Amino acid sequence: MVCSGLRRVARAGAYLMRTVSSTSRGCQHQTLGAGPDASECTAQGAAGGVVEVLGRAYPQDDHTNLTRKVLSKVGRNLHNQQHHPLWLVKERVKEHFYKQYVGRFGTPLFSVYDDLPPVVTTWQNFDSLLIAADHPSRKKGDNYYLNRTHMLRAHTSAHQWDLVHAGLDAFLVVGDVYRRDQIDTQHYPVFHQLEAVRLFSKHELFAGIKDGESLQLFEQSSRSAHKQETHTMEAMKLVEFDLKQTLTRLVTHLFGDGLEIRWVDCYFPFTHPSFEMEINFRGEWLEVLGCGVMEQQLVNSAGAQEKIGWALGLGLERLAMILYDIPDIRLFWSEDERFLKQFRVSDINQPVKFQPLSKYPALINDISFWLPSENYMENDFYDLVRTIGGDLVEKVDLIDKFEHPKTHKTSHCYRITYRHMERTLSQREVQGVHQAVQEAAVRVLGVEGRF
Repeated sequence: MVCSGLRRVARAGAYLMRTVSSTSRGCQHQTLGAGPDASECTAQGAAGGVVEVLGRAYPQDDHTNLTRKVLSKVGRNLHNQQHHPLWLVKERVKEHFYKQYVGRFGTPLFSVYDDLPPVVTTWQNFDSLLIAADHPSRKKGDNYYLNRTHMLRAHTSAHQWDLVHAGLDAFLVVGDVYRRDQIDTQHYPVFHQLEAVRLFSKHELFAGIKDGESLQLFEQSSRSAHKQETHTMEAMKLVEFDLKQTLTRLVTHLFGDGLEIRWVDCYFPFTHPSFEMEINFRGEWLEVLGCGVMEQQLVNSAGAQEKIGWALGLGLERLAMILYDIPDIRLFWSEDERFLKQFRVSDINQPVKFQPLSKYPALINDISFWLPSENYMENDFYDLVRTIGGDLVEKVDLIDKFEHPKTHKTSHCYRITYRHMERTLSQREVQGVHQAVQEAAVRVLGVEGRF
């Protein structure tokens, strides 16, 4: 539930995805850089076809837009791989919540769910969170759809309603999430989130407050910038205070004492008021998470009408990159022993400063083309580059736009930076990949090449 995402808007084995149709067979044995037909390696809604994810088949339709590159990541569960940096961050957060928040019988107050499957319904991902049917975050260009009713979750908030409906008052959800996005060292189509939810009854919220028995959770008033129409000001202020105190304790546990924190007003469809937390880390203000008071309509619909609560969401990669000085998000998927061994520590709270692998030189190639008259989305091009170039691609920048004065056709020029994380690339190797990108862009996206 990180603000910028809404503003932009167990392993399955060798056959994580199998597209069963007359146009899809034979894709799985192609190698990156060999110039495969991108349409063969992308589930694009072939009539009668199905997409198989984690052992279950889903019928394709006109919304299916999964790439083999993305589906190869399903089931990897980096956050559950012991001593992986994402696992370290998850365990540090989990340990903090277990120690700080204890229930009546001495057991942890927060339960943890870190193995929920990433395939969810569109109702779970959007409707349960009060995200309107016309909200831009639903766009096909920003999400990975199996079909019109199922998708790879875009946030761990997709499980919020179900867990509240099951009667849980305090829980953490950790998992891989999927979004179509730009290509650079900070963005990857698969990343990992941690979600926390805490609900309070009237007794729990006002316990210890002088004359608390006379205070109420709910009222009927008008919505303002500071509270929902159904919440009393006293209840909202206490929930907000508990939320911010919880997060301040967490980031202090992760980053140490003396950390400067600020709160920025934000918007989510499923919380109000909503905030982003920023920390001043080494002289730079960094956004680390989003949070807010849960929309009462959501809480009520899940069957917890007598309670009020907060929710927060943070990105594990974001925290790990800050904590461990990891410069490139692709490194989290590396199987290079030189990377992985740096995080094999005896104590999860032991400081780790990533020692960079040798910085191999980048090779840069440009590609320009005339856009088709309709149905072109930049994220389609980025996905195509990811599918063909894989993790050889460090970033893609749109460096020029041009509209022809007579034909009114639009041209885009992209600069693709290729850099291997573990060895030096040859120009010949990159040229083969780049040519495959050019050919696939024409064939799949319908562009007119200027190369």
